[in-house]
Order: sequence, then structure tokens, then C-alpha cells
Amino acid sequence: MIETCFIEIEQTIREFPNVRFVSLTKKIYNATQGYVGGSIIFENNHCLDFVEVKNTDFQQKLKYRYHYMNENQVMIFRYDNAPHHAEVSTFPHHKHEGDDVGETPEVSLYQVLLEITQRQR
Repeated sequence: MIETCFIEIEQTIREFPNVRFVSLTKKIYNATQGYVGGSIIFENNHCLDFVEVKNTDFQQKLKYRYHYMNENQVMIFRYDNAPHHAEVSTFPHHKHEGDDVGETPEVSLYQVLLEITQRQR
């Protein structure tokens, strides 16, 4: 079950031709729970570091972070569900861009990769 989530993540990454390098770490806690994290380097040397903690019994991720940086490791944006912005109406889900913190529903890796691809055009 959790292995299926890992396979889906790998397939999602392969859909994006602007990906130059991928490093993944996967941990299986039990049949339904696991962790996947990694770094994706793009053709322009920008990087996406991400983490997903998932329980397949629930639709939402238990924890996630998608941290997109330029070639100098300066953050461009980050999506996460860390519970530190209770003022945001989509709490705990939010997006950082510069000093701004905004509302966002939970995003998927596919949505983040699509946003990165659109920004790189």
C-alpha cells in the first residue's frame, strides 16, 4: 500500500522533462505509513527539496514540505503544513514566498512540479 505511493511519486517526477537529477529516500513504517523525501535538481540548477509523510488510510498527508530554491540555495517558495501560522484560513496549509505567508489548500508534488515548470518558461 505505502509502496504504491512511492511508485506514484517516482512516476510523477518522470513526467517532467526539465528534471536533471533526483535523489530519494524512502522509509516504510508499516503497510500503510511511510516517509519519502528527496531533492530534485532542474536543468537551470534550481532545486526542490521535499518531504511527504503519508498514511494511506487518510487522503491528506500527515506532513509535507516542498521547498523550492534557486541555484544559490535562496528560497523561491515553500509549501508546508507545519502548524505555525494559525492566522491563515487554510491552517495548517500555507505557502511562503519571500516574507509573505499565504493561504493554500494542501498541494501535491505534481502541482508543485507544474508550478516550477511554468515559472521556468
